[in-house]
Amino acid sequence: MPAFALERLIPAPVERVFALSLDVAVHVESMTAHDERIVGGVGSGLMREGDTVTWDARHFGVRFRMTSLVFDVDPPHGFSDRQLRGPFAEFRHRHTFTPSGDGTLLRDEIEFRSPFGLLGRIVDALVMRRHLIRLIEQRNDTLERRSTRP
Repeated sequence: MPAFALERLIPAPVERVFALSLDVAVHVESMTAHDERIVGGVGSGLMREGDTVTWDARHFGVRFRMTSLVFDVDPPHGFSDRQLRGPFAEFRHRHTFTPSGDGTLLRDEIEFRSPFGLLGRIVDALVMRRHLIRLIEQRNDTLERRSTRP
């Protein structure tokens, strides 16, 4: 299964970065370029262990829906989410938060697999990995901006 990890040092306390990462409004703000909105599950505030949320967004000019489950919540160290329903054959995202100097080292580990066998593997290699990296970077730009506001 394709996978990648991204790390970013955010100059804010780990508790703040962790909480903002679970805030559905921050996620929606980070995906405005994709017209993302919540259409089911947790509609506001912080997600908790066992919560689900259904996102609706436009990628590659097509609207997609994805329902995610939040699990393994361990404040303020990390949490995971995975797709329950949506465009991927499999999608898992592990978020970890480590105090580092005067900030937080945020690490995102993504595992994903597109449907359609060989065709999906080609899409993953040529397009999807780069697209997902850009999405996570956009999300982390928003997290950093929101985490460092006075």
